[in-house]
Amino acid sequence: MEAIENLKTRRSIRKFKSDMVPRDIIEKIVEAGTYAATGMNRQSPIIIAVTNKEFRDRLSAQNAKIMGMDIDPFYNAPVVLIVLADKAMPTYLYDGSLVMGNLMNAAHAYGISSCWIHRAKEEFESEEGRELLSRLGIEGDYEGVGHCILGYADCEQPEASPRKADYVYWVD
Repeated sequence: MEAIENLKTRRSIRKFKSDMVPRDIIEKIVEAGTYAATGMNRQSPIIIAVTNKEFRDRLSAQNAKIMGMDIDPFYNAPVVLIVLADKAMPTYLYDGSLVMGNLMNAAHAYGISSCWIHRAKEEFESEEGRELLSRLGIEGDYEGVGHCILGYADCEQPEASPRKADYVYWVD
């Protein structure tokens, strides 16, 4: 029942303290991401764990540029887990999405706040993004699925919105 309660109480947070999450907790969250279901267990995604502030700030600036705004799209979160997936696999987008879900749910289980930030696809299709992967020694045809930002919330935990009435249809 604890796992179900964790799923029901996780919320996206968009205001973070600058305090770094301990490395051992980040490693546990990342490990949970590696156990996400993937098509035929091909494990098409990869995770880039960013804790370096300079690198994180460069990613944030690139993401903001794509968005066309002059803000920090990572909301001051000190950790960014970038999920990419190998486009050679037919289920790559689903695989990467499941990894993102595992990362956010695992973070919540450890008392760490998170949010899925988009535009990873555009970031890693750019020349700068491809160069970044090359510098990290990552080869292949990867597509950015998302950024899972992590940190300690600098706001109250939002309440869940009511579930819509037509969310589930039964066929008995």
